[in-house]
Amino acid sequence: MAEDTDDKTEDPTQKRLDDALEKGDVAKSQEVNTWFVIAGGTLVLSTFSNSTGVGILTPLRNLIANSWMIRTDGPGLLSLTQTLGIAVIAAVGIPLLMLMLAAIAGNMIQHRLVWSAEQLKPKFNKISPGAGFKRIFGKQAAANFLKGIFKLVALGAVMMAVLWPERHRLESLLQIDVASILPVTTSLTVHLMGAVVAMLAAVAIADYFFQYRQWYERQKMSLQEMKEEFKQSEGDPHIKGRIRQLRMQRMKKRMMAAVPQASVVITNPTHYSVALRYDRSMQAPVCVAKGVDIIAFKIREIAKDHDIPIVENVPLARALYATVDIDEEIPVEHYHAVAEIIGYVMGLKRRGLSG
Repeated sequence: MAEDTDDKTEDPTQKRLDDALEKGDVAKSQEVNTWFVIAGGTLVLSTFSNSTGVGILTPLRNLIANSWMIRTDGPGLLSLTQTLGIAVIAAVGIPLLMLMLAAIAGNMIQHRLVWSAEQLKPKFNKISPGAGFKRIFGKQAAANFLKGIFKLVALGAVMMAVLWPERHRLESLLQIDVASILPVTTSLTVHLMGAVVAMLAAVAIADYFFQYRQWYERQKMSLQEMKEEFKQSEGDPHIKGRIRQLRMQRMKKRMMAAVPQASVVITNPTHYSVALRYDRSMQAPVCVAKGVDIIAFKIREIAKDHDIPIVENVPLARALYATVDIDEEIPVEHYHAVAEIIGYVMGLKRRGLSG
């Protein structure tokens, strides 16, 4: 079945775009590649036509001039073939290299180089009648048809604009020496190809933006795909919630186990409880447990069971709960209020011991 894209309304994430690039699914216009190859061919023709012609003509002229010296046995013909092959490769090597670089540049300017075998894998949806009908009558096919018509008309117009003023000159070529025809035809060809390159540049730019838009539309995601990607990258929210719940349970057990070592519990009788531990070797009191509502009630119960003094101080309990975490020293601004309470508690303990 062809993929239903009606519900794909969300812009693709960066991960989706990166995955498409790794699979070889990139925005690519063949017109850009064609433009680079034709532009490279025009540059090669205008720059290397003379040197290439001389490089091929010279060994052939020497071959004809010294034909009587050619050995006709096997080794002689092999040596002649190697000599001519080397001469031809030397003459056309640089132009062919430039054309190859132009073809590579046409791809690299659109996207970075991608090595992927994903596009080589057989896909059964490509032989689906529905997919085939969509390829023949879809937006891409319509765009290719209109593009072909435009290129045909534009190319004819360019050729007419370039060659029509030269029609009398072309007629005179029938009456001049054959050796003089080559420079004229080379000049006209370069002129014509330059005009074609200029025309194809507009086609390539328009086609690239169209192909990029089509590619971007294919990468759009549905809400379900967004959720699945979020789960894969950030983790399942249900699992993360369960992990957070287990952490809270462990922290609660650790707090309750630390309450018997507290020196005092400062409380708001209905909501807040903060258990502090202090001895003379410590720089400041440390919070060993804190909680609200049910947890606060549990802290007070454990404190009563272990004879930990419970002191009611509503503003201080609220302030400590909001500003100090477990196993942290209390903030400096609460030193004075907490010192008074701990001093009071220690006084109670001394009087209890003496009594």
